[in-house]
Amino acid sequence: MQLNDLRPAEGSRKNRKRIGRGNSSGHGTTAGRGSKGQLSRSGGGKGKGFEGGQQPLAMRLPKLPGFINHNRVEYAPVNVSRLETLFADGDVVDAESLVAKGVLKHNYIPVKVLGDGELTKKLTVKVDKVSASAQAKIEAAGGKVEQAC
Repeated sequence: MQLNDLRPAEGSRKNRKRIGRGNSSGHGTTAGRGSKGQLSRSGGGKGKGFEGGQQPLAMRLPKLPGFINHNRVEYAPVNVSRLETLFADGDVVDAESLVAKGVLKHNYIPVKVLGDGELTKKLTVKVDKVSASAQAKIEAAGGKVEQAC
């Protein structure tokens, strides 16, 4: 037996019903829809979610509270303790170096340095935002903060 000899079992496949192809086909004129009424019309029938005239569930539920500010800028948070472990003394911390160290996926993501942890290394930080506590810790360690605009 070859692959080209394979056939479906006898009677397992059936031709689809071709409706509206003349009365001699047995499915002409009304095309199996009966005569008149909502279900015989094109686009007829009840819509999705119709509950027999009862107020649909989607309309009975309350709307969600609040709103979404589409102009909100989401910053990627990086703590001072993370900078301590990843960078050497005198390094420059910016988006490119954070991507190179695997902290960020892309260098166009805005970064904010937060003050959780301790810092002993002298770093130059060039990111979008720095919290007040992080700035104090960076400057106390002898580094400096240059915020990119």
